[in-house]
Amino acid sequence: MQSGDYYRRLLEAYLFKRPSHLDFWHEVPQENPAASVQELGPYYLVYREKADYPGPFDPQGIPLLNYRGRLGLQYNPIAIAQYGLAQFNRCQQTGDAGVCKRTLGIADWLIEHLKRTPAGSELWTHDFEWPYREILRPPWGSALAQGQGLSVLVRAQLLANDPRYLQAAQRALKAFELSMKEGGVVVREPDGDLWLEEYLVTPPSHILNGSIGACWGLFDYWLATRDSAAKRLFDEAASTLARHLPRYDAGFWSLYELPSNGTPMLASPFYHRLHIVQLKILARMTGQPLFDQYASRWADYEKNGWYRARALWRKAIFKLFHY
Repeated sequence: MQSGDYYRRLLEAYLFKRPSHLDFWHEVPQENPAASVQELGPYYLVYREKADYPGPFDPQGIPLLNYRGRLGLQYNPIAIAQYGLAQFNRCQQTGDAGVCKRTLGIADWLIEHLKRTPAGSELWTHDFEWPYREILRPPWGSALAQGQGLSVLVRAQLLANDPRYLQAAQRALKAFELSMKEGGVVVREPDGDLWLEEYLVTPPSHILNGSIGACWGLFDYWLATRDSAAKRLFDEAASTLARHLPRYDAGFWSLYELPSNGTPMLASPFYHRLHIVQLKILARMTGQPLFDQYASRWADYEKNGWYRARALWRKAIFKLFHY
């Protein structure tokens, strides 16, 4: 897939509201008041619109995303996991048997599509090309897919008390113990920093929302199993984010990722709002006030009209000249 074709279709989706994969992603981020960090239960984000996703679906009820053009309809494991978490939230809220069954259907799909790599890890992969700094060639994995897949599987176990779900989650966890070079989804720096990478590219991009979402999967696995290895990985990744969080602050907006070429990539308004909500939840998980402090600071940035306009302009310029 040519990146120019991708960005043309992306612009069409934004400006002309044509159906695309964006229809699934961009609901207003909301913290779920029913979620607890003390015990496993409803997911941390509400995902109300994702629960109502109108499709398309495959014959088994698995959501597909419409990337239009040559890509067309595709399975995206991150979207599939988020749809499963949205159904779980609704299942917990309503007790509707059909909704609960949809959650388990997503978990079953995740078990069936956990693929063993030549390195011995098992990943949920995207089986289509995608432009991000470079063209990602299928099958490509993601720490965010691994983390959100874990979050679905441990909740499916909660619903069905079926050991298959925890067994699959245990296999998926191994990817967090291996570096990208070893077939995993993390970067471990010589100074001990542990980064969970949404896109497995070199140099690593350290995408903030993806790192946090992946962290939540480790936290959920620990809540479900009290596995000390998962808790250690969560603590290391969260501590890494805490140490580097000031680097994501542009002084008027948050960054989507850490720059590798000297040009910072600002978050879109959607991802800036998502960062704020994610940091509030991460503060509850870790007890670290720094995450709350930055959530408040970035919320103040969002209220400033000049900052919002400046961020949009800078984001557009970055997309025009970079990726």
